[in-house]
Amino acid sequence: MTSPTKGDPGPAPSAPAGGPAPADATWSIREIADEFGITTRTVRHYEDIGLISPERIGTTRIFHRRERTRLSLIMRGRRLGFPLDEIATIVNLYDVPRGKRSQLEYVLGQIDERREDLEQRRRDIEDALTELGTFERRCRDELDAL
Repeated sequence: MTSPTKGDPGPAPSAPAGGPAPADATWSIREIADEFGITTRTVRHYEDIGLISPERIGTTRIFHRRERTRLSLIMRGRRLGFPLDEIATIVNLYDVPRGKRSQLEYVLGQIDERREDLEQRRRDIEDALTELGTFERRCRDELDAL
């Protein structure tokens, strides 16, 4: 936390985004948001939809290593273009009995689907660029003919 109170030793040491952190480290919502380059509103949204569940002391949110790790996974999923419902499935699989194995198996399937989608989008963009180039040549030819 950012402002120690009487008898409070102050903030726990933090680590870079996604990096190792001491087991007892905690972060405030502002520290978490700043670390991941997102707004506190986004952090609260992820909490509202159940992706993270920080400890609450009154109205203060205290983020432990588990929430920080989950947020790191959420941000990676967002960068890769996964929708939040898929990210939720992936992140929540970590908590099921088979844990990491089921999570990794599921993620591999999602990666295949995401790759196929992105490759199709690339083909669509290449086709659109080709068509645009053809249309541009026709327009220039017509302009030269005038």
